[in-house]
Amino acid sequence: MKSPVMDLKVESMDIDYDHPPPLQVFAHTSTLHGISHIFSYEKITAKCCLWVVFFLSSLTFLVYVCIDRIQFYLEYPHVTKLDEISTPVMVFPAVTICNLNSIRFSKITRNDLYHTGELLALLNSRHEIRDAHLVEESVMEVLKMKADFRSFKPRHFNMWEFYNRTGHEMKEMLLSCQFRGSPCHPEDFSVVFTRYGKCYTFNSGEMGPPRISVKGGMGNGLEIMLDIQQDEYLPVWGETDESSFEAGIKVQIHRQDEPPFIDQLGFGVAPGFQTFVSCQEQRLLYLPAPWGSCKSTSPSSDFFKTYSISACRTDCETRYLVENCNCRMVHMPGDAPYCTPVLYKECAHPALDFLVETDNDYCLCETPCNITRFSKELSFVKIPSKASVKYLAKKFSKSEKYITENVLVLDVFFEALNYETIEQRKAYEIAGLLGDIGGQMGLFIGASILTILELFDYIYEVMKYRLCRCSNKKHQHNNNNNTDHGAVLSLDDVKCHVSKFH
Repeated sequence: MKSPVMDLKVESMDIDYDHPPPLQVFAHTSTLHGISHIFSYEKITAKCCLWVVFFLSSLTFLVYVCIDRIQFYLEYPHVTKLDEISTPVMVFPAVTICNLNSIRFSKITRNDLYHTGELLALLNSRHEIRDAHLVEESVMEVLKMKADFRSFKPRHFNMWEFYNRTGHEMKEMLLSCQFRGSPCHPEDFSVVFTRYGKCYTFNSGEMGPPRISVKGGMGNGLEIMLDIQQDEYLPVWGETDESSFEAGIKVQIHRQDEPPFIDQLGFGVAPGFQTFVSCQEQRLLYLPAPWGSCKSTSPSSDFFKTYSISACRTDCETRYLVENCNCRMVHMPGDAPYCTPVLYKECAHPALDFLVETDNDYCLCETPCNITRFSKELSFVKIPSKASVKYLAKKFSKSEKYITENVLVLDVFFEALNYETIEQRKAYEIAGLLGDIGGQMGLFIGASILTILELFDYIYEVMKYRLCRCSNKKHQHNNNNNTDHGAVLSLDDVKCHVSKFH
């Protein structure tokens, strides 16, 4: 029985090779410009040498330009496109409002004062009234009564309950409210806790679908008149994290699915003024790496359904406080226990201030590729006027001085029913790179992709021919040492002569 790989005896004189065409023939048939003048049938002349110089110069310029284009592509440049798009209807943003005073003085009980007196800088460490010479007489009488801890037995204390009970109530602050000319009520504001304590968000989306705007300009948004209740502000006898030197409210305009980060991103509104806030929605589209720095796949949030930078910062601050203080502040999400007043003073406030002001490496929040924000233009007018102060005092049963010191008006509206798109786009893509390289190849050496394939095909044929010749010489050497006149070829040798057996 014969072996599967049969040895074939053939005469070496019968072996025929597919000899590749001479270089001159290839040069005259190739679509590569210039080489037909270099590899000519004539002897080497000055003309031929000039063509060599021209061809090499062109090739050098081509290589230089190609390297420059590739380097430019690897820089991953981008351009920013700005556009403005009109729309008949727009979703009105959420508006979060915080009184700069987080705790009403009249709502502090004896038990509250016992637990938080030192935190609020009202009492010293011995539960005595501090800086008595700075205390007004009316305030001193109230403090003396509440700070009488003789035969007092402290009861359970919870910081969340304390902030919730002592924070300003919207139904007491809200003097008037209108949205698109229709009245709105305190029930339209949902409660949210921030570093300012108990705050309120209008149009949060929690009590139904978000409200919409069908027209731009003043009168087509939210207009509220607030009483900031300065009489309820905590007396300030020192600098603490709970005391406020300012009077007014802090406001943040944001998306419904974005938690407020009002202590960092809010703007202030002062009493005695009507503040007009003209908004424009901006939709930002960023590119992921390597063209930009945004996160292509939306990162997850530990405590919020939708990722945003505000959500990430809140998550991070919560983790930082739980890790360092084993508790969380009232405005922080999660299930960790709330910090006690002692931990608020000794750990929570210092740790959070250090994180916000100093430690920039702990909270590294990745920018999402799709962001919606609201640009704002603010303007102010004095309120009340001399002509209206008496009317307002009578309407709200307050003194003229009280109206001047406590009342403010806030108008939030869209400038126009359009939004701005700010989009990053790739400035140089692979198609542009190939187009540039192809154009330069055509300009300098008249080549194309098919020309490159011609060169590779010719090189392959030459290499195959040379390898087959080497194999044949080795075969002839072995044949001389064999008494048989035939040459024994393996199947691999036969493959070099496929054309012969076809």
